[in-house]
Amino acid sequence: MSPRRSALRRGRRYCPASTPHNHGVRNNGASHQLDQSNTIQRYLKQAGYRTGQFGKFLNSWNLAQNPPHFEEWALLQPGYVDAQWNVNGTVQTINGYTTNIIKNRTLNFLDKAATDSRPWFAYVTPYASHGPRTPEAKYAGTAVPEWNGRPSVPEADRSDKPAYIKNTTGTLAEGQLIREEQLRTLRSVDDAVQAFKDKLTSLGQLDNTLVIYIADNGFGWADHGWTKKSVPYRPAHEVPFYLSWPAGGLGAGTTDNRIVANIDIAPTVLDAAGVTPTHTQDGTSLLTSYSRDHLLVEWWKQGTAAGGPPTWSSYVAKNKQYTEYYDLTTDADGKVSGTGQLKFREYYDLVGDPHS
Repeated sequence: MSPRRSALRRGRRYCPASTPHNHGVRNNGASHQLDQSNTIQRYLKQAGYRTGQFGKFLNSWNLAQNPPHFEEWALLQPGYVDAQWNVNGTVQTINGYTTNIIKNRTLNFLDKAATDSRPWFAYVTPYASHGPRTPEAKYAGTAVPEWNGRPSVPEADRSDKPAYIKNTTGTLAEGQLIREEQLRTLRSVDDAVQAFKDKLTSLGQLDNTLVIYIADNGFGWADHGWTKKSVPYRPAHEVPFYLSWPAGGLGAGTTDNRIVANIDIAPTVLDAAGVTPTHTQDGTSLLTSYSRDHLLVEWWKQGTAAGGPPTWSSYVAKNKQYTEYYDLTTDADGKVSGTGQLKFREYYDLVGDPHS
């Protein structure tokens, strides 16, 4: 999603509906609102890094437009097979499975480290596991581990939920199918990650490379009957997050229980690179001991069509979550309209009811 990807690149956050949106991208149609002068790639390129972008860039981004502050790129028009690309300024069709194309383009970028002494930054964004969740041919029939749903899937009583959740009809079988399809597409992503690790090892750069692995959003596998994203419930906003940098003391396989978010990625990368940003960042470097007690998560409804979640803002701590829904919508430019009236609220004890 463009709002999350924008937060990752700038280290600026979503804000409650009552305050200005810090990075300016409220929905997938408004990616052009992102200030490209304060992104990770701009700071690193200015500091002498080679910069590369391989895969999906931002939703609603014009494929013919080159991504600012990248030295090399292969931008993907979202898809899995025989997709359109912008490769270093040339729009073209490249046949093949897109995850593998992203893998190979990234490996070529890494290979140049053998002869180019500059430090480098690679932003790698495969399309998996977005719908239509098309697996690579060799993984089409791959078995996946059995999963019989979280307690939130067969929820019979949704009387504490907003109207759009009360009306959902997703079933366990549908959730299982989505999960299976997603995991099959991710097998090719696993192959790419292994190839990157092997390449960095062969280059002698694995220990001194800061590697961050994160998804841009979660997904509902029929939790509360919901089989999409964009909702305040934990399966939709909690994502895998792994960080490795052995030379920086982050290679021991430990678990960090702090609450972290995509807004922390840019500050962490710039901290590791010794680059001081000139703009205000809402996130904090994970290389420090800073620990927040809660996180703000939000969703802005685009358009006025009926159905789907209204605009919401949620306070999420380790032990509790409070969500408010508002009468607010956005247009394709992210401009807000509506009364701002509070329409519904939810409050959950995440210790006593972790599957709220």
